[in-house]
Amino acid sequence: MVWQCIKLVKYEKRRFFVMKAEIEIGSKKFNVDFSRGKDISIPLDFNNLQPNTYGVDIATAKAYKDDQFIGDTRSGGPCNFETLNFTPHCNGTHTECIGHLTDKRVNILSSLEEEMIPSTVITIIPKKSIDSYVPDLEDSDLLITKNDLVDKLLPFDNNFYKAIIIRTLPNKNDKMHRDYMQNKPPFFSIEAMQYIVSLEVTHLLVDIPSVDRLYDDGNLTAHNLFWETKSKKFNPNTKSKTITEMIYVPEDISDGSYLLNLQIPAFLSDAAPSRPILYELNEV
Repeated sequence: MVWQCIKLVKYEKRRFFVMKAEIEIGSKKFNVDFSRGKDISIPLDFNNLQPNTYGVDIATAKAYKDDQFIGDTRSGGPCNFETLNFTPHCNGTHTECIGHLTDKRVNILSSLEEEMIPSTVITIIPKKSIDSYVPDLEDSDLLITKNDLVDKLLPFDNNFYKAIIIRTLPNKNDKMHRDYMQNKPPFFSIEAMQYIVSLEVTHLLVDIPSVDRLYDDGNLTAHNLFWETKSKKFNPNTKSKTITEMIYVPEDISDGSYLLNLQIPAFLSDAAPSRPILYELNEV
């Protein structure tokens, strides 16, 4: 599959910060309003309800304090000045790179090379399946399967497969603060992830805490398939690929083609909190 680049045809900035553009993806032209993005991240509410995986400490914010200063205006300080403590992989929406798996210390900032990405949103009901996994599947495992991916992606333009965004059903609001040690999440079968790789997907975004079963004896089967890695060895051919986990796609976002802006802070780590923004496209 050869990706067509996004070409900016027209750009218009109006009063009140309405920013509209005409872009070209593949052989088609689209209008996009960059002032009307839809955020599909889960806001990280420090010291409060938040999603959690593996039972790690919740993300906290604490006013800095020493003998002469306190960083809390409510306690008499001149300003608010907090120390944050969190684990990106487990406390909320995050984007990770190949450095999540490899002995080579690769960081997400050097891996995420694109700002605007053609993307496709699909909705899937995880299920028991004859698909496979390593280690062997358990009776209670629910899977994102290859057949469902094929069925859901087929109606949409493959020029928008560079990023695939998957919403799983049921899509309850408690995904915003779910404890995944109490709510066993679905994950990708081997066949499903092999299909994702065959489509040359560069960015995979999911509303589950991991593309793998949370406890899989350390195999990270789906992660390794996606980055085409073995034995923790770095694969330079997949350095630009990313996985974003623990998103939340509201019901008012329909399945279809979008423009994705995948925002991350300038962290030199294998993963960082992220804020994926979707922009609707209207064909000209």
